[in-house]
Amino acid sequence: MRAIAIVPGTAGSRVVDRPEPSITGPDGIKMRVVCVGICGTDREEVSGGRARAPDGARELVIGHEMLGQVVSAGAAVTRVASGDYAVFTVRRGCGQCASCRMGRSDMCETGKYRERGIRGLDGYQTEYVVDSEQYVVRVPAELAAVGVLIEPLSIVEKAIDEALRLQIVRRPDAATTPDWIVGRRCLVAGLGPVGLLAAMVLALRGAKVYGLDVMDAATVRPQWLGGVGGEYIDGRRVPADRVEAVVGPMEVIVEATGVAALEFNLLDALALNGAYVLTGIPGGNRPLQISGAELVRQLVLDNQVMVGSVNAATGHFQMAVDDLRLGQLRWPGHLPALITHYPSSRFGELVGHAEPDAIKEVIDWWSPSATPLERVTPSRSQ
Repeated sequence: MRAIAIVPGTAGSRVVDRPEPSITGPDGIKMRVVCVGICGTDREEVSGGRARAPDGARELVIGHEMLGQVVSAGAAVTRVASGDYAVFTVRRGCGQCASCRMGRSDMCETGKYRERGIRGLDGYQTEYVVDSEQYVVRVPAELAAVGVLIEPLSIVEKAIDEALRLQIVRRPDAATTPDWIVGRRCLVAGLGPVGLLAAMVLALRGAKVYGLDVMDAATVRPQWLGGVGGEYIDGRRVPADRVEAVVGPMEVIVEATGVAALEFNLLDALALNGAYVLTGIPGGNRPLQISGAELVRQLVLDNQVMVGSVNAATGHFQMAVDDLRLGQLRWPGHLPALITHYPSSRFGELVGHAEPDAIKEVIDWWSPSATPLERVTPSRSQ
């Protein structure tokens, strides 16, 4: 079968031929890959950045944002059946620390975890994949058109859930009602797929959502933000340190830019007693000068909290499924506009240069003209 692989530490990717996997245990699930998203992590890997091949291998099959359709399952599998759409999660725990043994490998304490398509395990940019039932999340058929968004949305779900839970613990007013966030100003910085999905989740929670970026308001990303009720802030006209004065202080900030200087400047927009969660990972190693004393004074005197969040647990993937369903109901037809589909032959081109009018670029691994039956028919090598 075809797959897209890299040699970690070197630039470039190529199409390789790999044996088609088969189920080896009663809890195994085999899926035909429907489509796989491209994200900043993939671009970093292809450019020679952080990535690790499986032990004893030179190459790593890339890709971690997948949607598949089950072709077969082991005798012990109960969560999915042949024909179901589903996703596999990304991280696999170390098996040693308490967090991983509890199914929370996103909070691994040893750092010995592995991640499909990123670190020590082949990923999903291929035709078929097999994994264990403990890593599967079923996707209702009505969400098939947007199911590839579940992995990036799971990152958002974890980040926002952590921020809101912190506020419930810290703030007496938040602890009195689950609707504390309703009507509160919340800022999302960076209108990539993660930022826009964060805006959607905050809007579903009832917040007054603002999105900050540096692009024309008439372009696709600010327009998509407006479709879920968000208000766009052009950072060229209203820089981060002016947001509070121009728009007002933000109760919750979700950062999705990966720009280190901006990540610190955004603290100026945070409200008294506010929560700020970072999801972007800055690249490079250029030094950054910040006013450390002023930063610490603000965090302490304004009673603020700043937290980093990465990866997601199976429960966050299920939260993503639930919010995709709610989003589809609230904004019919709007969510699919996030996605632009491309054939696998264009992966190298897209990973090197993002299309300007695309938000979430997705590689298709099956023919759109195939019938549902054809899409789930196992190959002879299964």
